[in-house]
Amino acid sequence: MTGTGTARALDPERGTLDKAAGENFPVAPFFLPRAWRTDLMAVYGFARLVDDIGDGDLAPGGADARLLGVSPQEAEDRLVLLDAFEADLRRVFDATPRHPLLRRLQPTVRRRSLTPEPFLGLIAANRQDQLVGRYETYDDLLAYCELSANPVGRLVLAVTGTSTPERIRRSDMICTALQIVEHLQDVAEDLGRDRVYLPAADMQRFHVQEADLATESAGASVRALIAYEAQRALDLLNEGAPLVGSVHGRLKLLLAGFVAGGRAAVRAIAAADYDVLPGPPKPGKVQLLREVGVTLRGEG
Repeated sequence: MTGTGTARALDPERGTLDKAAGENFPVAPFFLPRAWRTDLMAVYGFARLVDDIGDGDLAPGGADARLLGVSPQEAEDRLVLLDAFEADLRRVFDATPRHPLLRRLQPTVRRRSLTPEPFLGLIAANRQDQLVGRYETYDDLLAYCELSANPVGRLVLAVTGTSTPERIRRSDMICTALQIVEHLQDVAEDLGRDRVYLPAADMQRFHVQEADLATESAGASVRALIAYEAQRALDLLNEGAPLVGSVHGRLKLLLAGFVAGGRAAVRAIAAADYDVLPGPPKPGKVQLLREVGVTLRGEG
């Protein structure tokens, strides 16, 4: 075990939060007020841990399972872990949770008057990942994103005290788009987990078989399918982008970063000629900053 791995095993809370530096989008950037950063990192800790449970990426040693009261015999059962995590989440709202990341979340929940629903949605998405590995239609995928992505944006709006029905609607579009873009970047990785987030109906339309996704480089049909889904994501980002202009100050810069990150990722996918199979195409910093400027000016 590496030194980092040892540290994560001994301190699962720190190990989970350390992953923030590797995310596609800034979790709690320096320019935000300290109180916002504290609360956004608490929300991130929850979201990162539930994803790690769902993906089987917990720190070695079983510390998280022990903290959640799961026996060593069941520590590899993701559904058991998710059930225990949900039970501990509910303690955030009416008792004292066991896991340190949930104890860290409790003051945020109280300070921002957060409700259980978005947190339960993220757990439900990871539970669905254990049971559903394919999506027949685009609408089926959107329903999954309603659980797996949209709660994050709703929590950001709640933490910053800026929720309105219209902002939530625009935020949902942005978050769904970001989720779709991430799926496009990670086609090969997801297939390795026996998950395919490209709708089966679209695969059939473009004459793509699952075997075509397991090659080292994408053929013409796969590239055409990825281009089609990337345009869908870009359309959603553009439709959600007026959210940025509806807020002010440092929150405007944060939300612009989310939209710009999605747009830059789509541009990177296009620059790779929609061949995502060798690895996730990533935008450079210059491209990202250019997209931030475009988004802030409302030109996108």
